[in-house]
Amino acid sequence: MRLRDYAPRPAHIKWLLNSDPAIRWQVMRDLTGESPGAIADERSRVATEGWGAQLLALQSPAGNWGGPQEDRGLLITLYTLVVLKDLGLDPASKQARKMIDRVDKRLVFKQLNHRPYLHGETEPCINGRILGLGPYFKEPNDALANQLLGEQLEDGGWNCEAWPFLSPKRPQSRRSSFHTTICVLEGLLEYERAGRKSAVVTKARKRAENYLLARHMFRSLRTGEVIDKRWLRFSFPTFWHYDVLRGLDYVRNAGIKPDSRVREGIEIVIQRRHQNGRWPLNILHAEHIPLEMETGVGRASCWNTLRALRVLRWYGNSTW
Repeated sequence: MRLRDYAPRPAHIKWLLNSDPAIRWQVMRDLTGESPGAIADERSRVATEGWGAQLLALQSPAGNWGGPQEDRGLLITLYTLVVLKDLGLDPASKQARKMIDRVDKRLVFKQLNHRPYLHGETEPCINGRILGLGPYFKEPNDALANQLLGEQLEDGGWNCEAWPFLSPKRPQSRRSSFHTTICVLEGLLEYERAGRKSAVVTKARKRAENYLLARHMFRSLRTGEVIDKRWLRFSFPTFWHYDVLRGLDYVRNAGIKPDSRVREGIEIVIQRRHQNGRWPLNILHAEHIPLEMETGVGRASCWNTLRALRVLRWYGNSTW
């Protein structure tokens, strides 16, 4: 595998830079190595232009994005907040402060005695996302982090179906879910980076990372078979869904040195590349946010191309 054959070409970079500010500033940070000042200037545009500005404008006065009949879990709002974070909306911008102030002061989980939204609810997959939103936009939530640490399973990950609140009549799973685990991992990493690093939190995070790595990011530990072939197809937004590219981008972001356990995943990323050097949108999930960014399944995706290129760069820069 000659990774230099998959390095971004000038035409690929130009195409990415001609897209949304959310793509541009991450290209400048992760692929072209621009100065911190130039990156910050471009990132600031997320609040006032393109996808970021459009999503901010769609927030209701009540603080949510799903309308007056939004489901009890406020899932459209959750997904929108996660996407705003993924876009890199500067949390210090006045637009972000206004947005998160509405969320913090006006949104509650009514079925949980009006618990404040950013305090989380009952399912680990949702709480993992909320755990990451708190320190990014406002402040870390220690109680929510401790709740998640107490729900970690013996094999190192998490699973919403491991707890009776989801369906008291169903048998409780004692095996982790890739979907839930990646959601919690992303939240724990954000929580630690907000100054909440401790031996207990780091140990829990590393156990969960090993859960993914020991399974080569997509295989059964017992049989070696591919757990779900849908994980080999890449989407954005990912919502709660795991896929190999999302998993590898997390491992890269966590600063883990690549080794043989990610090699198969890297090969899958390469196989998904089109001849024009871009990565397509492979799948659209049923969940949604109130803005369509990329909708053409099979067409070139800026999000998938950006993430694939930075994952390949991370892997290629390793000397393992």
